[in-house]
Amino acid sequence: MEQIAFFVGAIGALGAAFAVVIVKNPFYSVLALVIHLVFLAGIFLLLMAQFLAAALIVVYAGAVMVLYVFVAAYVGGIEEPKWDSSPELRIVGPILAVALFIAISIAVLGSGLSALGTPGPDDVPSGFGTPEAVGHLMMEDFLIAFEAASLLLLIAAVAAIVLAGRRREDRKKLPGGEGA
Repeated sequence: MEQIAFFVGAIGALGAAFAVVIVKNPFYSVLALVIHLVFLAGIFLLLMAQFLAAALIVVYAGAVMVLYVFVAAYVGGIEEPKWDSSPELRIVGPILAVALFIAISIAVLGSGLSALGTPGPDDVPSGFGTPEAVGHLMMEDFLIAFEAASLLLLIAAVAAIVLAGRRREDRKKLPGGEGA
């Protein structure tokens, strides 16, 4: 039963990830990303990583994706650049994509597949990956790094709001802008 759930989750996550890239409307791309994150949370639950699954749903699918939906709705229909307008993109893009695929394939085949038949580590402490253990690490062992990351995210959010306000003011000043 676990194998079936894993393959359903993996196929759903891959399908939603492809939809994020393929869909041209930014709003639907964000919704596909939410679906992708839900499937990933299911895979984390199969791996007994309850905290990661909950954090993925609450933090990313809940908070960050809502922000993305608001940004996509605020920005509106962005006209994508035409494929014909940049001929070098036709040449360099596929070459870089194939090179990245080859590099990832070498890394996965060289290291990850050799451990498939092994039982896994024996020295994992009990409670590893539970919300209690992760909370202990975040609030005691790595408190300064955790607070520094939250401060950086706060600064980035404030900067994004300030820059969006300046952009809106610049649009109003243009002839034929919102204020005209």
